[in-house]
Amino acid sequence: MSDANKESPFKGKTGLVRLINALGYSLDGLKAAFRHEDAFRQLVLLAAVLIPLAFIIHAHPLERALLVASSLATLIIELLNSAIEAAVDHTSLERHPLAKRAKDMGSAAQLLGLINLAAVWSIVLLG
Repeated sequence: MSDANKESPFKGKTGLVRLINALGYSLDGLKAAFRHEDAFRQLVLLAAVLIPLAFIIHAHPLERALLVASSLATLIIELLNSAIEAAVDHTSLERHPLAKRAKDMGSAAQLLGLINLAAVWSIVLLG
């Protein structure tokens, strides 16, 4: 069997063991992002302000859900962007057009997420 067809040795766990392992990996990912990614820490700080604010301001429950979701979306996008950057850098630190494209696309995704955040908050606040 070629290496391309081999499954990861970490696959195959099922049930509660898989869920516990997945939770651990997820927490490790959050810790790593917070420890190593300035942009993630900045977005956590922003979310720490905006999410409670969403429950303080006078807003319809659906609007409140959109405010919280748009705030969480920027965190999710930053995690994915950072994962792309780490994977690309692990593969090679040499400059390559495809590596640049991957990193630029991750950055563009975060830009759109931030534009979405600003748009949702503006629409809800300015009505």
